[in-house]
Amino acid sequence: MKPDLKNYNIVVLGAGRSGCAAARFLLSKGARVTIQDEGTIRDAQDLVRAGCQVQSGGAIDFEGRFDLAVVSPGIDPRKRWIQSLIKRNIPIWSELELAWQFCECPIIAITGTNGKTTTTELLESVFRTAGKKTVASGNIGLPFTEAIAESGSLDVMVIEVSSFQLEQIKGFRPVTSVYLNLSPDHLDRYDSMEDYRAAKNRIFENQRADDSAVVNADFHYDEITARKITFSTTQKNADYTFDAGMIFKSGEPYFDTGRSLLRGVHNAENIMATLAVAAEWGLPFEKVTEAICAYQPAPHRCELVAVINGVSFINDSKATNIDALGKALLSQSGKVILIAGGKDKGFSFDSLAPLIAQKVKKAFLIGETAGKIAGSWMVSTEIEDCGDLATATRKASAMASAGDVVLFSPACSSFDQFKNYEDRGNQFKNFVLPQQGYDEANNKTTRSPLGVNQEIKII
Repeated sequence: MKPDLKNYNIVVLGAGRSGCAAARFLLSKGARVTIQDEGTIRDAQDLVRAGCQVQSGGAIDFEGRFDLAVVSPGIDPRKRWIQSLIKRNIPIWSELELAWQFCECPIIAITGTNGKTTTTELLESVFRTAGKKTVASGNIGLPFTEAIAESGSLDVMVIEVSSFQLEQIKGFRPVTSVYLNLSPDHLDRYDSMEDYRAAKNRIFENQRADDSAVVNADFHYDEITARKITFSTTQKNADYTFDAGMIFKSGEPYFDTGRSLLRGVHNAENIMATLAVAAEWGLPFEKVTEAICAYQPAPHRCELVAVINGVSFINDSKATNIDALGKALLSQSGKVILIAGGKDKGFSFDSLAPLIAQKVKKAFLIGETAGKIAGSWMVSTEIEDCGDLATATRKASAMASAGDVVLFSPACSSFDQFKNYEDRGNQFKNFVLPQQGYDEANNKTTRSPLGVNQEIKII
């Protein structure tokens, strides 16, 4: 039964896209809504016209009595605002929980440190190719509260779910959950890896015995009530396994990943998870593989930007932790000239040192973590602190020779120097391929990052 929020006094904390979407949704349900943010609220005037109380640009306070608080994923639960809500016994929901309470179709939820967006997009494509009505929402970009307006006409909703979104759930229950992996990340938000793991594991919390959980067998999980389907690139006793480019199901050859445009062991995990969900939902195998083979990798994920005089330039700006960087390095066959660094997320870089020694000719570092990374890798490879991405790209390009890979895989957050990882990746691509002199007819340009005339193959 859906909750009746009419005339409820509700405060929404955080005015990013999901917070503003939650405020609009609550207004549509007849609630009296106040949205608060310490920064500027971009949609303030529109929200006011819709009947929302807007408080911005100052410290958040809770004057008056609220019946419910909806907290945006960017709000750290350790903040005093959240603690104040708890002390006043005001119920707290995430935007994820709010949307779930009103969703009218079954839900598939995908979480993990890396690979969430790729797997979410794959599943959306697979279901659509199989003739099912679906929408991908959540952490992928489209807020869940925006997507549920059409949930009554959907066969299934595919949702990318972050640990931040799972922190304040109450009844959120996916019919199928997908847990891809877990590696150090967001330790500026969580006090320990155990706290981070506990937040991720909440995806299973409300599942029932007739639900399903597709999980990576390489990781430890608390007791899961749902029926478990496993995949692994390292273990041979999982339901789905991987060896030499082939995915096996129950020990039998099932799908050749060479048919897909996705490369690397990490993408084999994403494909295995997709195949497992599709089989669980009874989708035709031919339609499933058709969709996987047609899928185009999203930008900023080991994206080959260009080959310049035999040097491959790869944009992996989405790599915001050490596990993502490690997988990017393992997927390269040539020697790597690495550009890394950014905003500190609280984890150590020491564990990557052996792989850095094996794969990297030189690392050009940027951002606030440059010194920290240098301390971890200085005995493994040559290090240079460049400060900014433009300098690092120019120096990496000057050093590279035919057969090398210039890999931009930061292993850090982007928020010290950039708006987000997309902005960071786009800037890297612009440094590699300036717009001047691009000849569309011949698919080439005559300007390099250094402004030296040379032939560039556009990918």
